[in-house]
Amino acid sequence: MAEAGTGAAPRQVIDLHPSKIVCIGANYRAHVAEMGKQVPDEPVLFMKPPSALLPPGEPIVRPRGYARVDFEGELALVIGRRARRVSAAHALDVVLGLTIVNDVTVRDLQAKDGQWTRAKGFDSFCPLGPHIAAGVDPTDLRITTRVNGETRQDSRTSDLIFPVPFLIEFISRHMTLEPGDVISTGTPSGVGNLAPGDRIAVEIEGIGVLENPVIDEPGEPRA
Repeated sequence: MAEAGTGAAPRQVIDLHPSKIVCIGANYRAHVAEMGKQVPDEPVLFMKPPSALLPPGEPIVRPRGYARVDFEGELALVIGRRARRVSAAHALDVVLGLTIVNDVTVRDLQAKDGQWTRAKGFDSFCPLGPHIAAGVDPTDLRITTRVNGETRQDSRTSDLIFPVPFLIEFISRHMTLEPGDVISTGTPSGVGNLAPGDRIAVEIEGIGVLENPVIDEPGEPRA
C-alpha cells in the first residue's frame, strides 16, 4: 500500500513481519568516542527480536530499576527480496526502501551482560516507521533526534564507519536476509537517557519523522 505524494520518493505504509532485525553497533566515529570504545575493524552485529517492534505514536515502555535507558536514532533498511552473499556493488538492489528505527537500550544491562540481547530486546524497544521510502540514496542523509523538541543528535549518514552497501554484503555473507527483514545501521553521537513523559522524534531527510512518547512500566508507583 503506497502513500500519495508529489515529487517525493514513493512511500509505503509500514506493515512488516521481519524474520529478524539485524542491528549494527558502534558505526559512527563520534558515537564510538562518546561510549569510550575503539573503532571496530568490522561491523559489530547484534539482533533485536521482532517482538520489540513498536509503531509510530505508540509508547516506549521504560522498565523500572535501571539508571540509563537510552534513545538511539538510526537509519534502517528494509529488505525486499531474499539475499545471500550479495556484493556491495549490487547491495541496494535487494533493498525495498529506507525507514527509521529508535534502538532503545538499557545501558545498565549492556554493561553487565557483555552482550546486548537483553539490553535491547524489551518489548517496545524498536520503534520503526513512519513508512518505507523507496528510491532514496542512503549515502548522505541528515539524521536528527529531538527529545521534547530539543535536538540531541544531529549527524549525516556520510559519517557511517561502514556504509550501507558494505553492511549488506557483510551481513548476507553470514546469514540469509529474507523479505521484510530490517537492518538498522547504527546511531550517531548524542544518545541519552529517556524519562517517562518524554517525546522522542527521530527525523531523517527523505524519509520522515518517527515519534513516540515514553511511559513508565506499569506497576506500583515509584517510592
